[in-house]
Amino acid sequence: MSVIKPFAAWRPTTENAAKVASPPYDVLSSEEARVMAEGNPLSYLHVAKAEIDLSPTVDVHSDAVYEKGRTNFEQFCKDRTLVRDANPCFYLYEQKMRIGERDHVQVGIVAGASVEEYQNDLIKKHELTRADKELDRTRHVDTVNANTEPVFLTYLATPEIDALVTEAIRQKPVYDFVADDGIGHRFWVVSDDARIASLEKAFAKLPHLYVADGHHRSAAAASVQKMRKQMNKGQTGEESYNFFLAVIFPHNQMHIMDYNRVVFDLCGMTQEQFLRRVAEKFDIARATTACPGRATEFGMYLGGKWYRLTAKPGTFDSKDPIASLDVSILQNNLLAPILDIGDPRRDKRIDFVGGIRGPKELERRVNEGAAVAFAMYATSIEQLMAIADAGEIMPPKSTWFEPKLRSGLFVRTLD
Repeated sequence: MSVIKPFAAWRPTTENAAKVASPPYDVLSSEEARVMAEGNPLSYLHVAKAEIDLSPTVDVHSDAVYEKGRTNFEQFCKDRTLVRDANPCFYLYEQKMRIGERDHVQVGIVAGASVEEYQNDLIKKHELTRADKELDRTRHVDTVNANTEPVFLTYLATPEIDALVTEAIRQKPVYDFVADDGIGHRFWVVSDDARIASLEKAFAKLPHLYVADGHHRSAAAASVQKMRKQMNKGQTGEESYNFFLAVIFPHNQMHIMDYNRVVFDLCGMTQEQFLRRVAEKFDIARATTACPGRATEFGMYLGGKWYRLTAKPGTFDSKDPIASLDVSILQNNLLAPILDIGDPRRDKRIDFVGGIRGPKELERRVNEGAAVAFAMYATSIEQLMAIADAGEIMPPKSTWFEPKLRSGLFVRTLD
C-alpha cells in the first residue's frame, strides 16, 4: 500500500504567491540565485539558498548558511509571508507548460509520504545519491526543522485517483499565476474530510510509488527521521519526521526531457582521430538538426558542425533495461572507451545540460572552448519505472523532468 498523510502547510497568501515561489535549490547556482532574488525580499530563495544573504566568500556548506535558512524561514512565518493552514489538508498543484505546439498539463497531490515506505523500497528509487549532497540536504532540513522543498513522486495512473482529482479542481484555485519562465501554476486546498479520506483510500490501493526527482531530498528525510527517532524513545510513528513533503503525479502526465552531455577535451586526439574512433561503434552522418529523432540516435556537435550518430547493431544489449538506455549506449561505447570518462558522476571533464536549455546551449559551450557535445534522446517514464521495479539503478543524469516544481508554495514543518 501507499500511505499519504495530510498536513497543515505553511504557504503564501494569494497575493504574494508569485513573489514567493522560486525555482528549486538545485537548478540555480548561488550567483544565479542572488540575481533572481535581487529586489525581492519575499523570494523563497532566501530560505532554499540562504547563502545569497551572506558574503559570497562564505562556504555554502557552513553552519552560517543553514542557520540563515532557519532564521529567514522563521521570519517569513513571523511576518506572515507564509501563513499556516488551521487544519491538515491535502493540496493539488497544477503546472502548465508550452511544449512545441501543445500545452503540457500535470496535476499532482501534495502530501506527506512515508519515510518507512521509502526505507522499505515501497517508494522505489532509480538513482544513487552522493554522500555530500545528502548531508547538505539533511543539515538543511534538520536545521530549518522543515521539509522546505518537495520530492517529486509518481505512480501508475488509476481512473479512481484521476476522478477524485478532476472533481476537486473544479473549484476555484487559491493560486493562479504564470511565472517569469512562462509556466503556469495553479493550486487548490483539499480540506473536506470526506475527500481527504477518499484520496487516502485510493492511494492505499497502490502497491508503490516512484521517486521521479528529488533522491537527495528523500534520502535526507530518512536521515533526519533516523536522528530524531534516536532522540525520541517514546515515539508513536505519527511524528511529523516520519513523513516527508511530496508532490505525487500520475505517470502518464510526466514529461521527461533529454539530459545532454558536454565534454571538455578529446583525450589528446584530433577531431579526425576522434571521428574515426567513434565510427567503430556508430554510423556517422552530417545532420541539419541537433536533436535525435528516436532512441539509439545521438546528436553530436563537433568543430562547429552537427552530426547524427546511430548505434550500430550488436553494440548494446537491447533486452537489458539499463544497457539499452541511450545514456548507457553513449557511456559504454564512446565516453568510457574513447574519451576515458569512466565515472561521469565524478569526472570533471564532463558536464550535463538539461534539455530545457536547448541545443543552442550545447553549441555555445563548444564554441566557447569545450571539445564536443552530445544531444540525447529523452528517457521514457516507462523505462524509469521498469528499472525501478527491477531494483536497478539508472546511470547518472539519465532524466530531466520539466516543468520543475516551484518552491515556497507549501512547506511542511517537522514540529
